[in-house]
This record gives sequence, C-alpha cells and structure tokens, in this order.
Amino acid sequence: MQEKKKIVYLYGFSHTNDAKFDILFEIIQEHSQLNIDMIIIFLHDGVIGTSKRTLTTEKLRNLLNLPISVYALIPDIKARGMDPKTLNDKVKGIGYDQLVDVLVESEKIVSWM
Repeated sequence: MQEKKKIVYLYGFSHTNDAKFDILFEIIQEHSQLNIDMIIIFLHDGVIGTSKRTLTTEKLRNLLNLPISVYALIPDIKARGMDPKTLNDKVKGIGYDQLVDVLVESEKIVSWM
C-alpha cells in the first residue's frame, strides 16, 4: 500500500477574493480524489470567515466539507479582532509552534500569500 503524500496549503487571502479561492478549491477538490493527505492553514486575511460569528461563504462551507484538515493561525485570528474560541467546528486554531510542526512533517508546502 502506497503511503499518502502530505501537502500543506498556506492560504492568506480573504475568501471573498473569488478568483484565488476558486482556484484553490478546484485544486483541493481534484487532489481529494487522489491518495493525498491535504491540510489547509488559513493565515493573514485567510482567517476571516472561519468564525461561527461571521458569515461563511458557500465556497468556504464547501471546502470545509472536503476530506481535509483545516487550521487557522490563532495570532492572525486575534489580530483581526476575532475570538479563537468561536472558530468553526471544522477549523482548528493553531499557534506558531504547531504551524512549524505541521510544516516540518509535510512533504510539500504550497503558499498562497
């Protein structure tokens, strides 16, 4: 049995930036059909919309329903006046130490910043 490849996507744009998010969603959707373990880490403005208290776009909801792990960087959440305790149930808040751990363990890192 072939071991799953692990790809981490770092996404730093607001989800309202349709063109970039559309491309990311298409790639993630295609990779979800393959034997690839995917992780998305929202940082910078990418954390906007990950809270239960904010409007979540349909595209983000669709992304969160794919078989992937989704994280959001807690310092960026706080910097935008959001409370990490209100994150969407499918998004896990992480700090810089955990970010480094995830990146070290991944085979490939794709940065969308």
